[in-house]
Amino acid sequence: MSKVVGWLHEQECSVFRFLNLKCHSRYLTTFMGTITHIGGARATIISTLLLFIFLPFPYKTLALQSAVALTLSHLPVHFIKKHYPRNRPYLAIPETKMLVYPLKDHSFPSGHTTAIFSVVTPYILVIPSLVIPLLAIAATVALSRIYLGHHYPSDVLVGIILGMGSAFISAIWLA
Repeated sequence: MSKVVGWLHEQECSVFRFLNLKCHSRYLTTFMGTITHIGGARATIISTLLLFIFLPFPYKTLALQSAVALTLSHLPVHFIKKHYPRNRPYLAIPETKMLVYPLKDHSFPSGHTTAIFSVVTPYILVIPSLVIPLLAIAATVALSRIYLGHHYPSDVLVGIILGMGSAFISAIWLA
């Protein structure tokens, strides 16, 4: 089992190095440094509240589902970060390109990724015309977390699962 885990970690580090070290450009760095904030606490909370306040009735339920999913998703992220600490890639991979100050919490799972997927998934489930743009935005936020050197790919993958999972629970609960 240890060989498998070691091999998986090496594969993950290869993907991380590719996105963090080889894909850099001045324009992409500016773009990723901006879009990553869409998955942050401030942006996800404010946008969810504004949508709840301003959307008409049938869509207000989606905003409520997003708010509940965002809240639900935060609980396992907090628990996992506390009980399964994982150093951020810039602490383990010395050549990591860092664009902003180092974060103090643990890497696993990605909170930004969890948040953005928990917020957009209720809309994706109900409004087919929003699937492509919302998935593109959420996926770009997820990629930005690796590009910026804050997360491994598995941090982001688990964030996607937690975010979408909490949104599914919220949609079923509030349907």
